[in-house]
Amino acid sequence: MGNEWQETMVEQEVTYTLELDGKIVIVEKVPARVCVETGERFFSPETVEHLQRLVWGERAPNRMIEVPVFEFA
Repeated sequence: MGNEWQETMVEQEVTYTLELDGKIVIVEKVPARVCVETGERFFSPETVEHLQRLVWGERAPNRMIEVPVFEFA
């Protein structure tokens, strides 16, 4: 039998979002490996460390945006 496994991960830059203390934080152009089948994103340990330094560090954001909020109910 041949090898039926096929690489389904592609390198992409993604937008990473998280909620921190009731605020939405957005980090753009984050390198990730993305599954083309599911859209699941995987980040290297170095990328995760860099994200943590950006978000919890003292650095000021590049820009601020206003975000509308809706409740599903």
